[in-house]
Formats: sequence, structure tokens, C-alpha cells
Amino acid sequence: MKVDEDAQKVLLRLAREAIGHGLVHASAPRVAADDYSAPLKVLACSFVTLRIGELLRGCVGSLQAHRPLVVDVSQHAYGAAFSDRRFDPLQQAEFDALHIHVSILSELEAVAFDSDESLLANLRPGTHGLLIEAANRRATFLPTVWTSFPDGRDFLAALKKKAGMDAALTQYSACRYTTQNFEDARN
Repeated sequence: MKVDEDAQKVLLRLAREAIGHGLVHASAPRVAADDYSAPLKVLACSFVTLRIGELLRGCVGSLQAHRPLVVDVSQHAYGAAFSDRRFDPLQQAEFDALHIHVSILSELEAVAFDSDESLLANLRPGTHGLLIEAANRRATFLPTVWTSFPDGRDFLAALKKKAGMDAALTQYSACRYTTQNFEDARN
């Protein structure tokens, strides 16, 4: 799914408003999808990543489409600011410095492979995000994470570590996906 520049501006505004609402009301705002254009009402999944300067400040998202895109982005913006367990809830003093990045995900595509090398051969660095799963362990990296791990072996090893999997594990499932990415102009 792709959204045009006008829709991107609406989604970024909604994300910032959701965070502002959370700072004032300590709850996520209600978003009525019917108030928006058809592309924004489509069931879609997204991730919202928050940064202050170069530092990650929160990232929350979903891998399966289950609600309208406008609702998904709003809820994930709120979640990234106040519910990412890696961080304390966002404070008012941080709000103006907050940089918002939205990723809209494509559908997951299962990848058949018989080794880590064959899995990596089916991925395009910087283009594909990856979801891996084994037993009750699961983790994903968005395509933007390739900038931190440009070598595929390092990318996969870090993802396995994130999932709590042994680096030598070869019996797991994998899905790849792409994203449409956009961000606000604030630094």
C-alpha cells in the first residue's frame, strides 16, 4: 500500500496530535476513520518510530492489518511515546524535539529457505524488513535497520538476539515485507 504526499502529511499530523493528546489526557485519542479519505480508511499496518536527535525514543507497530490506517498510525504514535517498555513515558519537555517516522508495511511474504545463507539471499538490504519466528519467540527489523547492520549476517544475528533465539538456530520461519517510509520535517 502506498499513500500520497497529502495523506502522509495527515498521518504525521495525527501522530503528533496523538502524542500531544497523551501528554494532556494520559490516554490515546479516538480517531474516527470515516472522517478521512478512502486511502486512509484502508486496513493497513504501520510502525511509528520516535527519535530525539539521533537517539531512538520509541517504536511501536503491528505486522498484520487489522484496523484503518489512520487509527493504526494514531494508536502506534501514542504507544511509541508512552508504552514502549524500553523507555519511560515521554515527557512534555521532550515533545518539541520529537522527530516522527512512519512506516506503512506491505503484506508479509513467507520466505522458503534451508539455511541462514539462503534466507539472506532472498532479502534485499534496505528494501526488505524481516520477521522471524520459532516456538514462542518472534522479532522483526524494519528495512531501515539495515543501516545499522549492513552485513546480512550481522542483521540476522542481531534479529535472532532480539528474539531471544540462539544465533546457531536454523529451524525457524521467516517472512519479508517492504515499507513506505516518511517523516516529519522536525529534527
